[in-house]
Amino acid sequence: MFPIGDDNSARRLTPVVTIVLIALNVVVFFLELQRGDRFVNDWAFIPARFSENPSVDVVTLFSAMFMHGGWLHLGGNMLYLWIFGDNVEDRFGHVRYLMVYLAAGLAATFAQYAVNPASAIPNVGASGAIAGVLGAYLLMFPRARVDVLLGRQVVAMPAFIVLGFWVVLQLVSSVGTIADTAATEQGGVAYMAHVGGFVAGVVLAVVLGGLRRPPDHVA
Repeated sequence: MFPIGDDNSARRLTPVVTIVLIALNVVVFFLELQRGDRFVNDWAFIPARFSENPSVDVVTLFSAMFMHGGWLHLGGNMLYLWIFGDNVEDRFGHVRYLMVYLAAGLAATFAQYAVNPASAIPNVGASGAIAGVLGAYLLMFPRARVDVLLGRQVVAMPAFIVLGFWVVLQLVSSVGTIADTAATEQGGVAYMAHVGGFVAGVVLAVVLGGLRRPPDHVA
């Protein structure tokens, strides 16, 4: 069940922040490719290093959100951000949307950090922040039409089914990851970051008034 688009007929704003976030992620990824492992080690979030000196390493809480582990990692994240981010930005407005994105990214990082604060594996990716966007989207647009690729067919499904399936997958995977400490030390997908970001997005959607429908016309 691979989402490829959604219903944007009610969108009122140009998703400026979403476009800028995608551009930043792409630019940083190309910097990773050019500068190699040293760049990754300098700017990724490394739990053990943060535990030793949080004040010095605090910048990596943000820089790591714009880094990725490969083309598929980048492409998948940016596709989800493009499909779901514009609608969330439209409901929140540009500033609150950016706040949700960054706050969810921080929540995701600390959720993963809580699982293994002594890990020396670099944590990178926008997945946690985007999980927050998905959480807000699910709460605000549960019945929105999402086009998904099933085999060779494109099928329209309500968002609560598409994202509900995603949530279940993350929860099941996160339980397995926590139980398998060896896998945690070898790297891989940071499922707890996905869970933490998603929960943050749901909470922020409520706290910041995302459930209130905006007026039909915006000045």
